Parts: sequence; structure tokens; C-alpha cells
Amino acid sequence: MNEIAAGLRDSGVRFLWVARGEASRLKQLCGNKGLILEWCDQMRVLLHRAIGGFWTHCGWNSTKEGVFAGVPFLTFPILMDQPLNSKLIVEDWKVGWRVREGVRKDILVSKDKIARLVQKFMHLTEGEMGREMRKRARELQQKCQLAIGDGGSSENDVNAFMRDIIIKDGNNKKSLQAQGRLKEQKMGDQEGDVRNRVPRTLLRLISTRTTT
Repeated sequence: MNEIAAGLRDSGVRFLWVARGEASRLKQLCGNKGLILEWCDQMRVLLHRAIGGFWTHCGWNSTKEGVFAGVPFLTFPILMDQPLNSKLIVEDWKVGWRVREGVRKDILVSKDKIARLVQKFMHLTEGEMGREMRKRARELQQKCQLAIGDGGSSENDVNAFMRDIIIKDGNNKKSLQAQGRLKEQKMGDQEGDVRNRVPRTLLRLISTRTTT
């Protein structure tokens, strides 16, 4: 954590860092270039036009929000699904770089490497590779916006899901009704079988008792 703070400070790049429980300590390490908070509305921040990139542990919610905002990533996965999400970002979608290779905790990234990486990352428009990455990030953003729009894939999938539930619910009700009728029929058949097997004198006795 200290190396990251020192690297960001030495990079000279302005940044916003959400660090729960450590904001006051990190403020002393980062100098006056960064704004360090306990919490923020991440989606609103990412959508702001001043944001040039997103350093993230690559949780799935953060990954989706970064893609929707159309910003390139610096990935720093730690555990669970984060390494896989980092792979999607860097290798498949090609909209980000890794801060370090691997997720082992004993792999330390020096402040000097972090400073150089952040400086290079924030000047992506100066090289062909950087321009292409920002272009792909914007293309993914457009796809996300189309998906949640009227008639988009998100709306269509939700509607299809609801239709499937309704159809299955209707089929279940019909099935229950059919099972009820079958049960009534079986009970009627069983009653008829009993009457066929009981002697007539006992049937008369049963009939007499039920009417008195």
C-alpha cells in the first residue's frame, strides 16, 4: 500500500483514491496531488469527463462500471474472480494494462515502476497503442448503452426471462389441476372397488348408518 501511495505521488498525476479505513494515513504519503476518501459514488465518478483511467482490483461490479463508463483500466487483482476479470480486461477486451503479473502477495511492485506505469498510462493518446485502447473502451461503452436502451439485449433478455416464468407458472397450474382431477378419479375408482368387494349385507348396514 505504501509503495502504491509513493508511486502515485511521484508520478505527478492527479488522482482520486477510495481507501476505507486508511484515508487519513494515505493522505500524508500521497502529498497534495491526490484526493483520498473513505467512500464515493464510483459510477458517477467514472462517468465524469475528467477521469482518464481506472485502477481497480477487478471485482465484477467495478469491471462492469468501468466498461460502462468507457475508461481504460489498470488492473491489480488479488483473489476470487478478480484474476479472471483482469484477463478479460487485458487480453480479451484489450482495454487495460496489468500493474503486476500474477496475484501472489509476495510480489511487490516498486514505487518507481508504479510511477512510470501511471505516467505512461495517462498519456495513452500520444501513442498508437494507447489510442487504440481508448477507442476500444469507447466502443464497449457504446455497446453497453445500446444493450440497456429500448429494444436492447438487456431489455429483451429480461422480457424473455419474465415470459418464461409466466409460461412455466401457467403450465404448473395446469399440471396441478390435472393431478387433482386424476387424484379425484383414482379416489372414485378405489371407492368403487371397495363397494364391489364388500358383501351386500354390510353395504346395506353402512348405508343405513349413514342415513340415520
